[in-house]
Amino acid sequence: MVETVLIQPAYGGDVFVFRGRRGDLIKVLWADRDGLCLFAKRLERGRFVWPQVTSGAVYLTPAQLSMLLEGIDWRRPERSAQPLHVA
Repeated sequence: MVETVLIQPAYGGDVFVFRGRRGDLIKVLWADRDGLCLFAKRLERGRFVWPQVTSGAVYLTPAQLSMLLEGIDWRRPERSAQPLHVA
């Protein structure tokens, strides 16, 4: 699917993330030097916040990807508490 639909090299070092239909499962495909790695994560409650796709691919920053994998709404993250002071 990566090479035929997205027309991207699967072994290029990029991380590809796919979401299941219900939105509670994502699969991460990543190639290292020895082959392909497939990681899967399912949320017990809620759904993964998925970006609007207008073209075939969406590019996320490492911080956005981290929040996506944790089930956090990466589009508008909120602090749980304000810092007491800045050093």
